[in-house]
Amino acid sequence: MKILEIYKYLDKLSPFDTQEKWDNSGLLLGEYSQEIKKIALSIDIDEDLINSLENDTLLITHHPIIFTGLKQIHFDKYPSNLIQKMIKKNISNIAMHTNFDISHLNDYVVKEILGYKIVKKDGFITYFNVDDDFEAFSKKISIAFGLTQTKCVISHKSLKKIAIITGSGCSLLKSIEADCFLTGDIKYHDAMEAKSINLSLIDIGHFESEQFFAQILLKHLKILGLEVIIASSKNPFTYI
Repeated sequence: MKILEIYKYLDKLSPFDTQEKWDNSGLLLGEYSQEIKKIALSIDIDEDLINSLENDTLLITHHPIIFTGLKQIHFDKYPSNLIQKMIKKNISNIAMHTNFDISHLNDYVVKEILGYKIVKKDGFITYFNVDDDFEAFSKKISIAFGLTQTKCVISHKSLKKIAIITGSGCSLLKSIEADCFLTGDIKYHDAMEAKSINLSLIDIGHFESEQFFAQILLKHLKILGLEVIIASSKNPFTYI
């Protein structure tokens, strides 16, 4: 199957034109006319992942390896060092980032991982209701995402309405209308702002909250009749 056929299928599944203006989803490495027999799925790209893949594989990732404009291609610097290895093995890459967040990832996490019903969607923000105290709810969240430690801002002891953005969503902090906001990459000043507006926060991790990308997409790609494997990159963080 040609990459173009696969791209068109992915575009129907999660339209690339719904990505954010700053995003870089789509075909990032390769050519549409290339014939593909094997697809690998991963959140990101790292050296171990590239080494594990066969030549001529199409790698579909959540995060774009090329995010901002490249002014130089230095093979001893990221991401050029990884791109060089991919070119040598003729590994193509399609990224499905913010378009997939909107179409699939956030909803899947709420319904399939956390087990709640979605009550509202507002762009990237997905809302659901609970009836729990903060400590009990935060423990459920830690277990669901496999968190070894849970960074929180506690502004409410009991929770009713929850908002979630997988990955990194604090840029939308001011738009949240809930008792508690779940997202990753929460910074110090995000926490200070949340306390000032009486909003609880739970940091669900960037990798941890998006680790389900491959298993979601795998179900949809089986229809293509190609070999599709999950070969995810590793979380770059180690907690000790």
